[in-house]
Amino acid sequence: MQHIIDRFISYVTIDTESDPNSETTPSTKKQWDLANKLVEELKAIGMQDVTIDKYSYVMATLPSNVKEKVPTIGFVSHFDTTPDFTGANVNPQIVKNYDGGDIVLNKEKNIVLSPSYFKDLLLYKGQTLITTDGLTLLGADDKAGITEIMTAMEHLIKNPDIKHGKIRVCFTPDEEIGRGADLFDVKKFGADWAYTMDGSQIGELEYENFNAAGAKITFKGKSVHPGYAKGKMINSMLIANDFINELPKGETPQETKGYEGFFHVTQLSGSIEETKLELIIRDHSAKKFKKRKEIIEKMTKKINKKFAKQFGEDIVIAEVKDQYYNMKEKVMPVKYIVDLAETAMKDLGIKPLIKPIRGGTDGCRLSYMGLPCPNIFAGGHNFHGKYEYVPVESMQKAIDVIIRIAELTATTDFSKKK
Repeated sequence: MQHIIDRFISYVTIDTESDPNSETTPSTKKQWDLANKLVEELKAIGMQDVTIDKYSYVMATLPSNVKEKVPTIGFVSHFDTTPDFTGANVNPQIVKNYDGGDIVLNKEKNIVLSPSYFKDLLLYKGQTLITTDGLTLLGADDKAGITEIMTAMEHLIKNPDIKHGKIRVCFTPDEEIGRGADLFDVKKFGADWAYTMDGSQIGELEYENFNAAGAKITFKGKSVHPGYAKGKMINSMLIANDFINELPKGETPQETKGYEGFFHVTQLSGSIEETKLELIIRDHSAKKFKKRKEIIEKMTKKINKKFAKQFGEDIVIAEVKDQYYNMKEKVMPVKYIVDLAETAMKDLGIKPLIKPIRGGTDGCRLSYMGLPCPNIFAGGHNFHGKYEYVPVESMQKAIDVIIRIAELTATTDFSKKK
């Protein structure tokens, strides 16, 4: 397993944090550092048709080694890390033969990864864990996925007796800021379907995700000397506060699970004369998703009507923009691609954990771009923070799943499934 550890660490120690405020692709120049490294590594292991475009999308091909015509499949992972928590100067810690106790990430700052809080740790007693040093994220989201795809391709190249059809791989920028699929060339990729290696714990297999929208709402006001403000001042911050309090109760991320949707206030800043509120809207049901957006519209109209005479124009301006949709609609017509991954896991003694994603992946957008793309576990836990960790054995299992999917694709009669 040392080669997996070495490869993973070589990726996570390269800072690839993306930037939502940038208008370029990739959003940060430092993403090129890993993208270019991946190009050279793909060539070194023997992949064909290795390319990198002007937006840093890296693609490569493993040619088929069977005579029969079989579907072309793909595997996709992203190389950026979230801007929510620093990914600079990552210093991975290796915990061999984990004993089930507390892991001190940073003694000086008393930062501890404990199974008393993170109970999933106990699933990995006796295994090798890679953790942070308590000061940065780790980057297993999604450099674990890249490690797995790269290692699986290398294994297939070194073991030509394993039968497989044509396999395409792609490593993408800016997934963490919602732009990973923006400039993905589906036609150039040329796969019949693909899998993102971007899930969490071992066994995860996902083909449903949230419908998602973002809302930017501006509240206007009028500033008057507080001593003479009676009937004149309009405090935009208080209107924004009332707006938030009018959102449906109990429908926040911390109060929902499974298929339950939510409204999530992500940013609030302002003054008397102007307050800006940002929130995200999520729901698996298309019908409920539409209703949630209508709630924002109705609340906006209600406040504008209330202040129409006093303010003279709309006091609230709401911009709601769809971000992505539930991939289930596009995957169900080809559900056999999910069944194939499920079979691969069962063949390897892995219990499939089929559940809806309470978020989104590049795969959900790619599915609407003509590339059905379920999501498979990459093995990591506690993404986007200092408590992130990944069991090396989980990465090995993900590698095995990729290889087994390739084998099954080359030996399955898909004519009866279409």
